[in-house]
Amino acid sequence: MNATEFNTLFDKIIATYHVIDTVDQPFTNPYDKTDLINHLLYRKSWIDTVQWHYEDIIRLPDINPVEALTLKRKIDASNQDRTDMVEYIDSYYLDKYKDVIILEEAKINTESPAWAIDRLSILALKIYHMREEATRDSASNEHRANCQTKLEILLEQRSDLSSAIDDLLNDLSQGKKYMKVYKQMKMYNDDELNPMLYKKK
Repeated sequence: MNATEFNTLFDKIIATYHVIDTVDQPFTNPYDKTDLINHLLYRKSWIDTVQWHYEDIIRLPDINPVEALTLKRKIDASNQDRTDMVEYIDSYYLDKYKDVIILEEAKINTESPAWAIDRLSILALKIYHMREEATRDSASNEHRANCQTKLEILLEQRSDLSSAIDDLLNDLSQGKKYMKVYKQMKMYNDDELNPMLYKKK
């Protein structure tokens, strides 16, 4: 897959979510694990899309504090799921390129393929929602114009990032760059590493 295919898939997933447009809707992955990369990307983008809306809801000024705490726990769990999916996607690429002969002058990239693709997934969400604002009938002309300007910048950013991802995947396939993946090792949700949790034991 290339970045154009990633973008097409992410746009499709976001549109599918907005048919029902609720964070509580059931999730169905149309790709099974025989099509592993699409299976992982679909799940990853769905997590991002639901979390985007969690983040909107928790910012309601009149949200019930108990509901807000429940939602915060969901956001924490979603963040962990997102990180896990990124690591699964990187594992896919590590396996894909495991037999490539690394050139002597090869260099490591500033980020792994999956973390770059993660940024592409978030950009798809920003583009979708900025386009909504740029065309919202109830908004002022000034608001729509400002959002259109931002939308054009986001689209340019997606184009640049897409090119960079394609270049990275091509370089990895030719041994011009190599992958080295570091696990995130998040501490705050680990009851062995977060002192607020292990002191409660």
